[in-house]
Amino acid sequence: MAINKNIDRRWIFLLIFFCVALPLIFIVGLPIETTENARLVHDLVQNTPSGSTVIISFDYDPGSKPELHPMAKAVVKNCFQRDIKIMVTALWPMGVQMAADIFSQLEPEFPDKAYGIDYVNMGYKAGGMVTIQAMGKNFREVFPSDVNGTPIKELPILNGVENYNNISFVCSFSAGDPGIKQWVQIVHDTYGKPVTGGVTGVSAPGILPYVNEQKQLNGLLAGLKGAAEYEFLVKSPGTATAGMDAQSLAHLLIIIFIAIGNINYWRNKKNAANAGGE
Repeated sequence: MAINKNIDRRWIFLLIFFCVALPLIFIVGLPIETTENARLVHDLVQNTPSGSTVIISFDYDPGSKPELHPMAKAVVKNCFQRDIKIMVTALWPMGVQMAADIFSQLEPEFPDKAYGIDYVNMGYKAGGMVTIQAMGKNFREVFPSDVNGTPIKELPILNGVENYNNISFVCSFSAGDPGIKQWVQIVHDTYGKPVTGGVTGVSAPGILPYVNEQKQLNGLLAGLKGAAEYEFLVKSPGTATAGMDAQSLAHLLIIIFIAIGNINYWRNKKNAANAGGE
């Protein structure tokens, strides 16, 4: 007897919907294989002494938010856990809002972190590489005040911070130019300071040589997978982990459908051959 091949496709669509939607609501937290690049980023943060000051640059806009926002949040959270002070800059105009959104999300979890003492948002500055070079000479001339207009001398976090000699590393979350490539060329190549960060999945192939071949980058988080890896390393599953769960379960369901389809095909073919032989 032949197996019915006319399965209502609406059942397939419904199952895929649930496989994608449910993990986004209830994080499953499937195991994730972490890459060496993600571990290098994590190790850099973990090995930075508490009380150190770092620069995190938000060099992206809402168009790249789904990939870069989760990794930026995970790194900022890790820095807060390590009591590392954060100076925020942005080479993209909307980067200021991206940073503000992350700090507002983390505020309930870290009520002890005070603006101006533990972190500060210096805002957007046009100029790309020129701006990065100028910061290496005198940070205060580039940013005389923060994004709110507060003079730099009134922000305790910036006491004694003059240039890159006074920071531990630079981390850039970059969707293109200007971005992580310019930070590497100036901060690492000229001033010898560690640079790390994350990029969108489509940008990763052009940036990975800076990690693997030239050793100019201390690791790299690439796309949503890189963000999920970092969340796994810091044991703090978030939107990236949920996204990878949804993707993995959807792929698993598709594989099951393919397997069922092939099994039914061969069984129907065998049954037809047996019926013909009769």
